[in-house]
Amino acid sequence: MEKLVIVGPTQLKGEVTISGAKNAAIAILPAALLINGSCQINNLPNIVDVKLTCEILEGLGAKITWITNNSIKIDCSNINKTTAPLDLTRKFRASYYLIGAMLGRKKEIIVGLPGGCNLGARPIDQHIKGFEALGATVDVSQGNVCAKVDKLLGTHIYLDVVSVGATINIMLASVLADGTTIIDNAAKEPHIVDVANFLNTMGADIRGAGTDVIKINGVKELITNKSYSVVPDQIEAGTFMLAAVASQGDITLKNCIPEHLDCITAKILEIGGNVQSTGDSLRVWMNQRPQKATIKTLPYPGFPTDLQPQIGVVLSLANGTSIINESIWDSRFQYTNELNKMGAKITAQGQSAIFEGVNKLYGAPVYSTDLRAGAALIIAGITAYGSTEIYNLCYIDRGYENIEDKFSKLGANIKRVIEE
Repeated sequence: MEKLVIVGPTQLKGEVTISGAKNAAIAILPAALLINGSCQINNLPNIVDVKLTCEILEGLGAKITWITNNSIKIDCSNINKTTAPLDLTRKFRASYYLIGAMLGRKKEIIVGLPGGCNLGARPIDQHIKGFEALGATVDVSQGNVCAKVDKLLGTHIYLDVVSVGATINIMLASVLADGTTIIDNAAKEPHIVDVANFLNTMGADIRGAGTDVIKINGVKELITNKSYSVVPDQIEAGTFMLAAVASQGDITLKNCIPEHLDCITAKILEIGGNVQSTGDSLRVWMNQRPQKATIKTLPYPGFPTDLQPQIGVVLSLANGTSIINESIWDSRFQYTNELNKMGAKITAQGQSAIFEGVNKLYGAPVYSTDLRAGAALIIAGITAYGSTEIYNLCYIDRGYENIEDKFSKLGANIKRVIEE
């Protein structure tokens, strides 16, 4: 069993380069299925979810060549199967993007019901609503999703709730459809814009990504032999920003897009931190104890749910009593039990949690309950007095590339070890 061992406390200082966005990459890779030929994708994060996605695509007939650790050539000219490897698709949430892409490419697909982090109910009803509006038949039974269509026809689709996954999935299914598709009440996250930019680079006609109305004019086919670079990861950048604040350190982030981080910047300034942006770099430093705050997670451009556990560590150490209201996922506060083992004083009930700030955290054995909880526990371990052991690294490895190396270069005493 692998674990991370962290000895703290440490004030993090130095530079870190942000990897490509996980949430964009795991949608762009299935999007490549729509190309009857090759393309090159650069700035891919070298993480478990990307490798799983590549393995699934190969199971459908794609040929993938790794050029570097972060760049691939993918040839989808010989997609010869319409049943994805069911055991693999059940391992993570984003496997549902295969449905939209394969409806566009082969007019049918069978995938296992998507899995991933246990964050409560995560229905795909809005995805299915969109596919059915485009003319598809979708059946969910025995743990599988079976989707078929004779001909995809553009239409107007109103999403009942703002859903990132449904927005992207409907966009994928609409690219090669006949006519025009309009997605109303669409999500606006940066990785939605990135998927649209990738598809447009390949010859699609998508307009309005990043707004709440997206218009897709169907095209006959996409262009081959183009290349595209994945956008920098907003959530990884936010994780290191909050690590700088929690550790009262000074970190410069390279290869990031400051505009994507405005909501995090605003909260850091509110609690007494400092942020300075220069082009594609961002410096964050903190020289005092954080002040209390109230956080409510919201769809972009609001405060992202994927940074809620990380700022929870900051508020655990803040001066005063803070409140977090989680409006996206039901079970996002599982990490608070682990922080309480380290001396935090957090009371979580339903979709709210009260953080009574303490002066210090103390090292303890803790367990990652999901991807972002794992990142939060790393930050907690770096700020805590003594040794912290973090288990369930499989969650962390799903979404962060070389995370212990990046923290080590910032001065953290962190090692990955194998425990018999």
